[in-house]
Amino acid sequence: MAALKQRWEQLEQKERELKGSFIRFDKFLQDSEARRNRALRRAAEERHQASRREAEALRLRTQLEELRQERARLQRRLKRLEPCARLLEQALELLPGFQEVPELVARFDGLAQTQAALRLRERERLAELEAARSRLQQLRDAWPDEVLAQGQRRAQLQERLEAARERTLQWESKWMQIQNTAAEKTLLLGRSRMAVLNLFQLVCQHQRQPPTLDVEDTEGQLEQVKLFMQDLSAMLAGLGQAEPAAPAS
Repeated sequence: MAALKQRWEQLEQKERELKGSFIRFDKFLQDSEARRNRALRRAAEERHQASRREAEALRLRTQLEELRQERARLQRRLKRLEPCARLLEQALELLPGFQEVPELVARFDGLAQTQAALRLRERERLAELEAARSRLQQLRDAWPDEVLAQGQRRAQLQERLEAARERTLQWESKWMQIQNTAAEKTLLLGRSRMAVLNLFQLVCQHQRQPPTLDVEDTEGQLEQVKLFMQDLSAMLAGLGQAEPAAPAS
């Protein structure tokens, strides 16, 4: 029994040692798994960063190639547009009153505003003249009855009638002046439209395109010329900015 008890105690001691070994081994496995997970996360993060850097490098290379192609395209377009600049200079020489296209546009806008103001004044004067004629007609209609009713009032109405006639003559004189001024402005506007049409036709001839706008569409023609000038100016400015980068590429 003593030997059996001793044997049993030895087995219990080995069992405790084995449990301790299991606990230490399990802790070792957990630590190893944790280290492995951290290593996998670091590797995944590094792969992700490397993928991002590779994608960014690919994007930058693609962007650089696009910029080179755009620069080459702008240079080719600039060479094609150089004759256009000379053509516009020749067109401006045909219009000695204008030095630049924006000046021509500003002049046209001023004429349009003047014409609108003249039309408004014309309507106002017509309304005033119509009111004066209406008052004059009312006085004429009331004049016989007033003559029969009161002689004194007849004299007053006569004076008012003469004054109304005088105002009518004044308004008619002013109306004639307005019509003459409007005719002069209309003639000037017609000359401006003809100049814009000539400029638009020169641009279409240079672009080798048939005119697509109506001859009466002066605003559209002027807008096309303005767009053409803006496009040309943008191309010239783009070339000026791109020239310093040419040796590096």
